Amino acid sequence: MKEIKAVIQPSRLARLREQFRKLPDFPGMTVTHAEGSGHHPRKPHAVGIKGELTESSKTVRIEIAVPDEAVDRLIAIVHAVCHTGRAGDGVVWVTPVERFHRLREPLA
Repeated sequence: MKEIKAVIQPSRLARLREQFRKLPDFPGMTVTHAEGSGHHPRKPHAVGIKGELTESSKTVRIEIAVPDEAVDRLIAIVHAVCHTGRAGDGVVWVTPVERFHRLREPLA
């Protein structure tokens, strides 16, 4: 099992959710509204704490725990919906999940 995490532009969330809902076996996702800033090599860095604090932008973080075989398909959907080719599109990464348990189910 893996966990897909992505930070995307808020304007892409509705369309991404719509694409995921079309999948009959979509496991669901957690959505967190956040702020952040990324690495933009051609953009000059802000000077001072005031500049650094105002440099961040609104983002959305999604987290999805999925079986290994679903990872490539879901990443492809995230990329297709969220990619514009411009700085600030976001990031996506995958981490291993050591254990997964639904709280509604009894412990074995």
